[in-house]
Formats: sequence, C-alpha cells, structure tokens
Amino acid sequence: MMKENKEINREKIIVKTSIIGILGNILLASFKAFVGLVANSIAVTMDALNNLSDAASSVITIVGAKLAGKKPDRKHPFGYGRIEYLSAMVISVIVSYAGINSLIESVKNIINPEAPSYSVLSIVIISVAIPVKIIMGFYVRKKGEEVNSDSLEDSGKDALMDAVLSTATLVSALVYIFFDLSIEAWVAAGISIFIIKAGIEMISETLSQILGERADKELALGIKQTIKGIEGVHGVFDLILNNYGPDSYMASVHVEVRDDMSANEIDILSRDISKKVFDKHGVIITAVGIYSVNTKDDEVNAIYKNVRKITLSHDGVMQIHGFYADIQKKTITFDVMIDFSVDDRTALYRHIHDDIHKEYPEYELHMVLDTDFSES
Repeated sequence: MMKENKEINREKIIVKTSIIGILGNILLASFKAFVGLVANSIAVTMDALNNLSDAASSVITIVGAKLAGKKPDRKHPFGYGRIEYLSAMVISVIVSYAGINSLIESVKNIINPEAPSYSVLSIVIISVAIPVKIIMGFYVRKKGEEVNSDSLEDSGKDALMDAVLSTATLVSALVYIFFDLSIEAWVAAGISIFIIKAGIEMISETLSQILGERADKELALGIKQTIKGIEGVHGVFDLILNNYGPDSYMASVHVEVRDDMSANEIDILSRDISKKVFDKHGVIITAVGIYSVNTKDDEVNAIYKNVRKITLSHDGVMQIHGFYADIQKKTITFDVMIDFSVDDRTALYRHIHDDIHKEYPEYELHMVLDTDFSES
C-alpha cells in the first residue's frame, strides 16, 4: 500500500509540473511568435517554435506518466513503468526534429536575408522570457530529480537551454539595433545546431536506459548492506536488479550460509531477506540463491584458501565466491568475477582454470565466469 501511494503521489507531481510547463511555454510561444512576425525575425520565430515543442513534450510526459501508472495485468505482469522511457525517447526525437527544421529555415534566411524591425516591446518580451525559462528550467528539473522522471528532467534541461538560446536571440536583436548588423539568421542556425546536439544526447541517454544500465551504485550497495546485516548471512553476491520503470525493481541474489543450516532455517532466512529489502528499499526479491560455507572440514578450507590465492593472483579478477569442494567426489565448484576492463575475459578465465587444474589434477573443476552486474 505504501509503494502504491508513493506511485500515485509521483504521478500527481509529474502531471502538475508538466501542466505548469505547458501553460508557461504556450504563453511564451504566443508572445515570441507575435514578436517574430511583427519584427520579421527568423531567430525569434524559431525560438517561439521551440517553446511550442516544449509544450508538446510536456503533454507527452503527462500521457507517459498516466500510461506508466497503469496496474500490472495478465499481459504485462511487471507493469507499464517502462513506458516512461519511451515517452522520454519521443521527447528527444521532438527536440531533434525541431532543431533540424529550425536549421533548414535558418539556412534559407542566410541565403535570402530579410531585414528585421525590432520595437521596444519586442525587446522587453524577449528579455522577460529569459528569466522565466531559467526559473521553469530549474523548477522542472528539480521535480524530475525528486520523482526520478527522465521526461521531466529532459524538459527541465531543455528549458534551461532555451534560456541560453533566448539570450542569443536578444543579443542578435541588440546588435542589429545598435550596429545595424543583421546576424540573427546565423544566430538562429547556431541555436538550431545547439538544439539538435541536445536532442541527440537525450536520445543516447534514453537508449542506454532501454538497453539496460548498471544498477544505481547507492541502491545496490544499500541492498547488500541490508542483507549482510541479517543474522545467518555470511556473504552477499550476484545481486541482479531488473528495472521495469523508474523506481520499479525486481531482483535476485545469492547469499552464503553455514553448511549445517536446515531447509526450514534457509526458508525462514530467505523470507526475512525478501521482507527487509522490500520494506527498506522498495525492491522485490524474486529469488534467493544459496551458497554453503564450509564449517567442518579443514582440508576443504585449505583448498579454498589456495584456490582463492591462485585466482586472485591474476590481474582483473575481482572476487571468487560460492566455493564448494567435495573431497569424496573430487569436485571443486566456484564462481570467478572478472572485471569488464579485461580485454579477453574468456581467455583469462581459461588461464585461471588451467592454473587450478594443474594444482589439483585429480579434481573435476566447475568454474563459472560471473558477471559484475552491480557494485561488488
């Protein structure tokens, strides 16, 4: 219930912030369009169109938040949270498209220039728009950071860029008034390139999230610390966080426990882990894997220490875990985690495997190449 209330409050903040953005951008676009037409200024007109695209972006943010807030169903049991990434992608495309159109119009005006005609009113309107966009930008971006909304953060960044662009437009107007030099078409072209660059960067960031990024460091370490603090847990490994939208995670993890624990004790421990992680971090643990820690056999402990020494002697090895040796069946099993910075992780894995096999030729070695999914 707490998580559901949090999601409802988050949606309200996104919608309210977006509505403020829509109203502000429509108002600015109207004034700028009036100035652009009256003053015959391509730079101001392009600035007005950019404000309209910002308003459209806010509409998409609202639609995305509403759709993402839908409850899970049979077809989408993990919910609709990832729709927010798609809405952020659409906003990025709109920003890029607006920049490309602006660049085309600017180039046309450079080839066939028309003299602008600014008035005191037009200068005042452009000047007022700058602090308004700065305030809107910081406000929207702050709200986006508060509720972890990429769409809002993108809109806030775009608004702050608009303030820079409006400043450039104002400078070009003043240059024309005082020096009778028309540079606004070139300024408009510069504005357009700036917008296109921002749009491409937004697309890149959103694509990265859709592909699947490393889990947030603070969240991953926090979950591991919570699990390590539970009585009976000797180690925490292989935390995998699957993202299904902003602040919506499901996870699996491996924990080390004493090898003399009963199935009932392990069951109680697994349930305790799931409950405490959800209560503290809002993350659903879907599976808890178990590694047993040897507590009885000194020979196994000696093998573990030697295998660990051999493995960690290789550059690029982060850790080994899940070690298990069966003296009777002559098997050694463990996971080795190799850093992504190693050019050929498979080659290093084989090298380690060969070194250990030479040390223990009578044992069958089951070594798993593990992946560093979250902070170790």
